[in-house]
Amino acid sequence: MTPTVDGTLAASPPDAATAAASAAAASFAALLGKLDYLGPTDIEHIRQAYRFADEAHLGQLRKNGDPYITHPIAVAAQCAEWKLDAQALMAALMHDAIEDCGVTKQELVERFGAPVAELVDGLTKLERLEFTSREQNQAESFRKMLLAMAKDVRVILIKLADRTHNMRTMADMPRNKWQRISSETLEIYAPIAHRLGLNFTYRELQDLAFRFLHPWRYEVLSKALNKARNRRRDLIARVQQEVEAAFGRHKLGVRMMGREKTLYFIYRKMDSKHLSFAQVTDIYGFRLVVPDLTDCYTALGVLHQLYKPLPGKFRDYVAIPKVNGYQSLHTTLVGPFGTNIEFQVRTHAMDVVAESGVAAHWLYKANEPGSDMSQRLGTQWLQSLLDIQQETHDASEFWDHIKIDLFPDAVYVFTPKSKILALPRGATVVDFAYAIHSDIGQRTVAARINGEQRPLRSELANGDVVEVITDEKAEPNPTWLSFVKTGRARSKIRHHLKTVAQAKSLELGERMLSQALRSEGIAQLPGEDGDHGTVWDKLLRFTGNKSRGELLSDIGMGRRIASMVGKKLAVLLAETGLKPDAVLISTERYAAGQDDGTLQGVVTLDGSEGLSVQYAPCCKPIPGDRIVGYLGRGEGLVVHAEDCPTARRLRDRDAERFLEVEWADEPVRSFDTTVIVTVANGKGVLARVASSIAAAEADITHVDMGDEPAQTATDIRFSVSVRDRQHLADVLRSLKRTPSVIKAQRYKAAAKA
Repeated sequence: MTPTVDGTLAASPPDAATAAASAAAASFAALLGKLDYLGPTDIEHIRQAYRFADEAHLGQLRKNGDPYITHPIAVAAQCAEWKLDAQALMAALMHDAIEDCGVTKQELVERFGAPVAELVDGLTKLERLEFTSREQNQAESFRKMLLAMAKDVRVILIKLADRTHNMRTMADMPRNKWQRISSETLEIYAPIAHRLGLNFTYRELQDLAFRFLHPWRYEVLSKALNKARNRRRDLIARVQQEVEAAFGRHKLGVRMMGREKTLYFIYRKMDSKHLSFAQVTDIYGFRLVVPDLTDCYTALGVLHQLYKPLPGKFRDYVAIPKVNGYQSLHTTLVGPFGTNIEFQVRTHAMDVVAESGVAAHWLYKANEPGSDMSQRLGTQWLQSLLDIQQETHDASEFWDHIKIDLFPDAVYVFTPKSKILALPRGATVVDFAYAIHSDIGQRTVAARINGEQRPLRSELANGDVVEVITDEKAEPNPTWLSFVKTGRARSKIRHHLKTVAQAKSLELGERMLSQALRSEGIAQLPGEDGDHGTVWDKLLRFTGNKSRGELLSDIGMGRRIASMVGKKLAVLLAETGLKPDAVLISTERYAAGQDDGTLQGVVTLDGSEGLSVQYAPCCKPIPGDRIVGYLGRGEGLVVHAEDCPTARRLRDRDAERFLEVEWADEPVRSFDTTVIVTVANGKGVLARVASSIAAAEADITHVDMGDEPAQTATDIRFSVSVRDRQHLADVLRSLKRTPSVIKAQRYKAAAKA
């Protein structure tokens, strides 16, 4: 049998068959006791699924010796606690049937219907596929699970129930598996539970993972908490008595429950803030459940009259719910003996949602209060999984995007029309723009936060009013990837850049192959129809590409050398009877008088080439400079100044990858170059220099004053955006006329020995 997270499956000894059957039957009877919310037909379907799963897992044992079927029953029992429907409970009972028992999806479709089979398939790991690493296997498994979850949230609810039971029985597993499984639980499943509002499951998974990740620390903290609980039993009783008396005086019906913070919460607070256990004061809390929404705020007033509130510790999640739909009023009060105590005030409906999150959908009927909210829980995030999937085809990259969005902390910001958006803490204006709509994100050029112009990389804070300014001609900037926080924004930007890069590199590759073919005497690139289709097929087999477009993109990105592909293409065309033109060969190959082995044909550049052409940062060429093009491996075309030391070294080593390039008569944009200005130190010097550059109609994109202490004279390095060499000369003249400027010159990279 295949090993699972629960342990290696083994054959049951014959003498244990009766005991195993009795244990399973008793366990299923306990499950039936939780299904009183379902009808007789649904219960009969669940019974049939149990019999099927019991037969499929016959002879399999868990590590503790129990029949394996007890695990699916426990998973189904957890789903029944959430009041999930019959289909979900059937899938829970059979969730390991495909993976461990050789059952096919088609068999499940025929026996139990397509919806149940889809749920089971979404939970099944990809054991049959071969992956290059354990990480890739894991990423691909999560990818499949999350996409199934985006279509049907019951998939992740069953998966969370499965993981919860596995963690509860982790002590039976070999210790060498504790670290991996617990880390995965803490980093992935607990945040998913939190993101979907399953707070009870979230807290339990965190504590269980902590217990097996750090057994000694868990034990020490557990003992310390027990001692503190015994010492403060009288304090808790006194607080409860005083609060109930206060609400009795105001004739406000309230249900009061005490709650301790989890061990993992206490440990994380001690670790992050470097506190001892005695210094963690907010261990205890109370939950107050009141009849309706208005009573929440009345109860808050009663509490604040009874005990003094701690400044800065009030949160209104009723007016502005958390991302996962959680609603409650939070306030921390200074109780008897100076002890900080947290109170949470909510209605019954809010309490159910707070503990069960997205699972609360099954607890309400459509005509009952709160049903609309409960049905919307998590749907926005789940839908975003499908959006990210459309732009991300790599499993590891997809999972990276998802983990970004599992941050439990959030900031709440407003659109100019007062619509509230929840974003991960640290999110920027660009994240906000993509959260509104991907088209707005793609066209963003500027933003105002609270009415003030702010950079796009500005991090947003709670309560900010954000206005995004767009331009129809704008496109995403690659530098955005260095600061965006949401998976949606990151995947949209990457997808756009890849699409644009591919289109630009395809266009460049087509021009380069056409020029290489002209050097072989063929006037134009053949089409894909008729006999030429066969020629392209043979060429693709030669290069190893899947399509004509891929080949041209590879040429544009420098992965294939145009002259070599052109020679092969010319040979294949000659086989079809198309002979080279000798005059054209002479014109193309020798018109420039080149005999140094560089690629033939001139590529004209005007600055609109996009990502397929890069202007080398070492020499920063601008129109008017003599330039050369280097076809970098996988980098596309890199343009250097002809006298650039880096270009000279590359030419000595890789002459065949150079091709002739030239500037267009009218470039369509400005280009960055570096100017070094030597100034005499004094008050206001930097401002005067910047004004001189601006007076010459050049933009400053970066200023570097170095780390050296100020001297009598200092070199300031400016990156300026200019149209061409003539414009640069105007900038330098303007600088040289400026008081305090000793010298101004363009920076040239020095040759390295």
